[in-house]
Amino acid sequence: MNKEYTAVIKQEDDWWVGWIEEVPGVNCQERTLDELKDTLTITLKEALEFNRQDALIAAGIGFMEEVIAI
Repeated sequence: MNKEYTAVIKQEDDWWVGWIEEVPGVNCQERTLDELKDTLTITLKEALEFNRQDALIAAGIGFMEEVIAI
């Protein structure tokens, strides 16, 4: 499944800053736009994996996973 997320990006003085709209807490700043996009991608992947692991731990045993598309 191909997943896409939306980055909100702007330049503030000498820095580029960005956030991922769909995932609270994923925000970064870098000196160049390319570095920002790379860092946002890495941070988003890490956040999604952390959230996934956190959900599985919270579920304990005897759960099922279901794909939900919107």
